[in-house]
Amino acid sequence: MRKSSIKRKTKETEIDLELNLDGSGKYEISTGIGFFDHMMELFTRHGLFDIKLKVKGDTYIDCHHSVEDAGIVLGRAFREALGEMKGIRRYGNFYLPMDETLTLAAIDISGRAYLHMDPIPDKRVGDMESEMVKEFFWAFVRNAQITLHIKLIHGDNTHHIIESIFKGVARALDQAVTIDERIKGEIPSTKGVI
Repeated sequence: MRKSSIKRKTKETEIDLELNLDGSGKYEISTGIGFFDHMMELFTRHGLFDIKLKVKGDTYIDCHHSVEDAGIVLGRAFREALGEMKGIRRYGNFYLPMDETLTLAAIDISGRAYLHMDPIPDKRVGDMESEMVKEFFWAFVRNAQITLHIKLIHGDNTHHIIESIFKGVARALDQAVTIDERIKGEIPSTKGVI
């Protein structure tokens, strides 16, 4: 099974994370940020990963450090759990409708960190600023070393937009990390490495 367990402690946050790429969507999430907990639960469930995530952060300042550092740790966990990446499909994409909202997430597990993300309406949802979504995904792609494009095709409700993004990225990631039996044991690159 492709698993990873990472602990990270700084002066700003203390994070414990367990990840199983070949899970069934089970989660135990506690970040101290209600809306972010909700997004990570959706991410876990819709990606069919198993994730235990506990974050203790300096939320008396704001949620920035907790959300960004969770992205760092989750990215490292994905990278570690993927190992040599033999047999993975590597690419994934998913259109995710949610009421009036439609987003597209497209992923390449490329070994190259890049994020393109359309702007989200500048609002607070619950106890989290919408700008933290981009901070989370930048931290994630840098540490997972993946390319991620997130397109907002249309949408008005900020909650729906962010939820659509987290679910869509999870579905695209599930596709990309899935083992393709036709190339099991092979690196999905003509270079021979990712």
